[in-house]
Amino acid sequence: MGSLKLKSNASNLTGEIKIPGDKSISHRSVMFGSIAHGETVVTNFLPGDDCLSTISCFRKMGVRIEEENGIVRVFGNGIEGLSEPTELLDVGNSGTTIRLLMGILAGRPFFSTLAGDESIAKRPMTRVTEPLSKMGAKIDGRKNGAFTPISIRGGKLNSIRYQLPVASAQVKSAILLAGLQTEGETTVIEPASTRDHTERMIRQFGGEIHRNGQEITVVGGQKLTGVHVHVPGDISSAAFFLVAGAIVPESEIVLKDVGLNPTRTGIIEVLKNMGANLEIIQNENSSVEPSGDLIIKTSSLKGTVIEGDLIPKLIDEIPIIALMATQAEGVTIIKDAEELKVKETNRIDTVVNELKKLGAVIEATEDGMIIHGKTRLKGGIVSSHGDHRIGMMLAIAALLCYEDVILEKPESISVSYPNFFTHLNSLL
Repeated sequence: MGSLKLKSNASNLTGEIKIPGDKSISHRSVMFGSIAHGETVVTNFLPGDDCLSTISCFRKMGVRIEEENGIVRVFGNGIEGLSEPTELLDVGNSGTTIRLLMGILAGRPFFSTLAGDESIAKRPMTRVTEPLSKMGAKIDGRKNGAFTPISIRGGKLNSIRYQLPVASAQVKSAILLAGLQTEGETTVIEPASTRDHTERMIRQFGGEIHRNGQEITVVGGQKLTGVHVHVPGDISSAAFFLVAGAIVPESEIVLKDVGLNPTRTGIIEVLKNMGANLEIIQNENSSVEPSGDLIIKTSSLKGTVIEGDLIPKLIDEIPIIALMATQAEGVTIIKDAEELKVKETNRIDTVVNELKKLGAVIEATEDGMIIHGKTRLKGGIVSSHGDHRIGMMLAIAALLCYEDVILEKPESISVSYPNFFTHLNSLL
């Protein structure tokens, strides 16, 4: 666990970046490739620590997976081709890996144990284990299956109709992946729309899934077939450079081939609402997942209110949005974001505490934060607390600081953006 002196007092940012592949889609491409029949080829795969944890887990279940130069080949033998792992399935820092994998393992007729790092050990698993147990899976773990390590003895599952208590793409996906292994139809009802990469990918691999309002229904017993998956750039990673381009003086940044899935573009809505100078060039050839190029220039921003159905579309971007709000005229209020408390860290408290160290005028609320702008930021010693998105946010914040900024635990950034600092330095 080291520390890093960050670049501060940047005069401008200019250049073009090819954003690394979307983390959510990279995870799912390996999972679906592993449970499909035949070869799946994944291009622009994100080789971050989280996605590599997913690959490692499926290799331990007998799936042949090859990686070379950003291309991943998965040789699937169908979901029935997975074999009982002889060792612990280590998910590292990845909440997506553990929660979606539970849905797959729930229907497999073997025993497995899942665990991860100290951050994963604190994250609530009941929201997944509860519906899977109702479907017939035998699941145990610390505090009656609330926390890792989690053990699963899978087997024959019943279909279910389940109302999600919280809007969570991970929980929804786990139930749908379990539902693929039942005899009937499984329906998940969302309180608000969440990212729909799992639904799109079921269709891409030849499966049948239906949406009616907030209800999503998947048919059990389907055979999936391997395909080619192109992973667009991750908009959650692009968000850091979108904000950097908007708040650092004399800047113009071009971000190439960024995913523009409408369930993920909350950051773009917020940028527009705050008055950002943003241009979007849609890629007409993107089929399964829409994508395009984004051009951001230094902007005169104003405060806004971020709440309600917009929150699930930008939950991962709230740390960098909070920073952007420190540079906007007026007050920005973020609410309905209780989910932030159970991410890699309690992101509400962590964002507020770290930005305060740099001179931000910001306060935590029960379900979000209130940020007062426009504020000149100073320097200081800050920490990612092992949370990749906090680390990247602080690196962007440092660009505005008129004193030195030291970041503790910078290595966490490799979870989702291994070449983040290379890209950042290329713009300076």
